[in-house]
Amino acid sequence: MNTYILGIDIGTTSVKVCIVNIKTDVVEAQHIKDTQSNIPSDTGHGGNKQDISKIISALNLCVSKLPKQLLQEVSKIGICGQMHGVMFWKNEETKTAWEIVEKDKTVRYDVCQDRVSALYTWQDNRCDRQFLASLPTPNSHLNVSSGFGVATIFWMKEHKPGKLEKYNCAGTISDFVVAMLCDLQKPYMSYQNAASWGYFDCHNNTWNTDILSAVGFPVNLLPNVKSSGEIAGNLARCWHSIPKGTPIGVSLGDLQCSVLSTVETPNDAVLNISTSAQISFIVEDYTPNSGPPQHTPFHYWPYFNNNFVTVAASLNGGNSLATFVRTLQQWTMDLGFNIPQSKIWEKVIALSSDENATSDLEIRPTCLGERNQPDLLASVTNIHVGNLGLGQVFRALCRGLLENLHSMMPREVLQNAKIDRIVGNGSGLSRNSVLQKEVQNLYQLPLVFTKGGDAAKGAALAMNLQHL
Repeated sequence: MNTYILGIDIGTTSVKVCIVNIKTDVVEAQHIKDTQSNIPSDTGHGGNKQDISKIISALNLCVSKLPKQLLQEVSKIGICGQMHGVMFWKNEETKTAWEIVEKDKTVRYDVCQDRVSALYTWQDNRCDRQFLASLPTPNSHLNVSSGFGVATIFWMKEHKPGKLEKYNCAGTISDFVVAMLCDLQKPYMSYQNAASWGYFDCHNNTWNTDILSAVGFPVNLLPNVKSSGEIAGNLARCWHSIPKGTPIGVSLGDLQCSVLSTVETPNDAVLNISTSAQISFIVEDYTPNSGPPQHTPFHYWPYFNNNFVTVAASLNGGNSLATFVRTLQQWTMDLGFNIPQSKIWEKVIALSSDENATSDLEIRPTCLGERNQPDLLASVTNIHVGNLGLGQVFRALCRGLLENLHSMMPREVLQNAKIDRIVGNGSGLSRNSVLQKEVQNLYQLPLVFTKGGDAAKGAALAMNLQHL
């Protein structure tokens, strides 16, 4: 039996693929491609959308860059991606939302633009506090926030019913990719992705169809659910040299796959800072109730093998730092200079690494609010003439980002769970020594980086049952 598994991670800003040798636990080949898929919002209420065709194009390019001889030996495909978000598409018996393109004996997939919507991402905050309060109470231990699939569908039903009626399928972007590759008429969704949409009872692993039907929600759009790690179907055609009939797992959450590829002991907590920020650890004795939702700063999400992962998730991570860097670049352009963002990153990290950059400036970098406080805005306080150096400002920004996350999951929570080290991953953390220092200052635990930490690798490992 072949030992190679293809792992795919469809993230918020990039697509990552890798081929993992399960016998050696080694990534044999990998490729990353930025999607650059953001498109203008269709609402003045802070919508966040992405272009599906650009994401699928990036996926095709990534897979095509992997060694052909390894692709021919792939025995399974594991797929994960950004959670919570929703896209819509229309499938009929005679026509699907995707088309097959053959060129130079290579098969790729493209989307039919008139049969798919945009992707409404987890960053979408069109559902304000008042709108969320008008929704029925879920029969779940998890509450519902803006950016969650079911909340977005509720908003579409009320504000754009005509657009919603054009489609008969819905799912996350990675659910769509699985359906496309397997040529499924209706998508499957893992327990992990279903929980991230809201109105999913994790105790019985069922949608709240009675609650939703009672208020006219289009329950026909809810995908069928499968256990995380199950097979959704088989590859419908030979794709970039991967054999037809290759089993493909039901799409998984990128958070859970990242944790799966990162933790080495039960006493590890995982800190991920990429677009957003999360700190999490696995619990083996948690039993979710069937509601009402628990309003706490951290939550328990379905993991693998009937376990759960405790997660404090901030909407503000690397995106907040990137906003600051983009602002600096714009200011320099306004002054008549053009400095690449890469140079700005290099300079601000160097300046803030200096011990003299420590100051009493306080920054709360919550530009995107938080799920439990959607109206929360960012702020800067304790400003005086002695703490406005560029290094001091960036250092305070990094510290504020970690303090915000620490307020959701304090050091005491990790102590009570007998966590003895933090394993870091995500480009926002691995490339930023200042953030690393602030993690250790706040949590007073060792911060290490392991050979894992990649959601694409985790998606591949999830297809190997001995890892579940």
